[in-house]
Amino acid sequence: MDIAQFDLPRYLSMLPLFQEMKPPELQRLAQGSRLRQLARGDDVFNLGDPCNEFHVTVTGQIKLFAISPAGQEKIIEIVGPGNSFAEALMFTDKPYFINAQALTDTLLLSVSKQSVLQEIENDARFCMRMLAGLSRRLHGLVKDVQAYSLHSGVERVIGYLMRDLPEAGKRGAEESAQRVTLPVSKAAIASRLSMTPEYFSRVLHELEAKGLILIDKRDIHIPDPQRLTRYPLD
Repeated sequence: MDIAQFDLPRYLSMLPLFQEMKPPELQRLAQGSRLRQLARGDDVFNLGDPCNEFHVTVTGQIKLFAISPAGQEKIIEIVGPGNSFAEALMFTDKPYFINAQALTDTLLLSVSKQSVLQEIENDARFCMRMLAGLSRRLHGLVKDVQAYSLHSGVERVIGYLMRDLPEAGKRGAEESAQRVTLPVSKAAIASRLSMTPEYFSRVLHELEAKGLILIDKRDIHIPDPQRLTRYPLD
């Protein structure tokens, strides 16, 4: 992608946080933003770096992760296209307490704290939209904690595979076969689900042996989504 030709104000206007802003406001935000092309493995920020901006994944995948004292990596979140991260931390005047790194080739948008604070001063509604976005992120993290605490490994994997399927399919109105493409490595997804890579692979093969999924490299074919959601209750 040619960054020089990227229409930054237009892209900002399509994000939920900024979609109600007027062209002059979008222009100001664009002036306080920057685009970066990252290769797989490039760092976005590291533990202890100052947090003076928040970020939006335009294309690609970013992992947010922590490192244990023993050197083990735990992926906290995988941030895909159109999603933002580090908004809340930006307001604390504290450094980053986790790390962020590109899982794939990525185009990243970073919006400066100074630009955001200026728009908050200009329009309180902007502040409310930002709070709504932070609330959605908190709700998602709470759901993750509940899943890790209350759901089995099989249930976590099924939930992950079903998370982006059409809502109609989840309710039972749609029974056609579906396909899910794993956006990143199985090891990364396993870490995200608080599982070892070996256990994650065992669960996938268990589901395949039951005829619930068909594995073709990173493509997971789901012949009957409703049957998958009912397993292992059936």
